[in-house]
Parts: sequence; C-alpha cells; structure tokens
Amino acid sequence: MFGIGELTILLLVVVAVLAVKRLPDLVRSAGKAARILKSEKQAFKNEGKDESAGGGPSRTAPRVIRGETTERDTPTP
Repeated sequence: MFGIGELTILLLVVVAVLAVKRLPDLVRSAGKAARILKSEKQAFKNEGKDESAGGGPSRTAPRVIRGETTERDTPTP
C-alpha cells in the first residue's frame, strides 16, 4: 500500500493538474483583492489624519466604489 508521503504527493499532483485551468483566474482575483485592501487601508489612514487635523469629519467628495449604489444622507440643492 501507499504511505502518507506518497498519498500526499499524489494529492498535490492531482490538485495541481485540476487547478491549472483556474489558476489565472485565482491569481487575478487575489490581485484584485490585494489592491482593494491596500486602497481601503490607505483611505482609512487618510480618514484618521483628516479627522485628527480638522477636529471633525472632513468635507471631501464621497468615494465612488464601482458596482455599489448608495443614497445620500442629505439632499443636494
């Protein structure tokens, strides 16, 4: 029979062969997620600096996140 080492190697080979088709999509998705996290981290840092410097929330334009819709809290003139 096979030992644990041989079964592990066999399992890794099977996963690698099956994942070849999806690998570019997985890497692309991981890149998008990393960019989103990085931009959110930067926005969070900037938001904290704006509030501490001005004493209150800043009056900057709202961020636009593609694919999401939001309603404004206050009506526009």
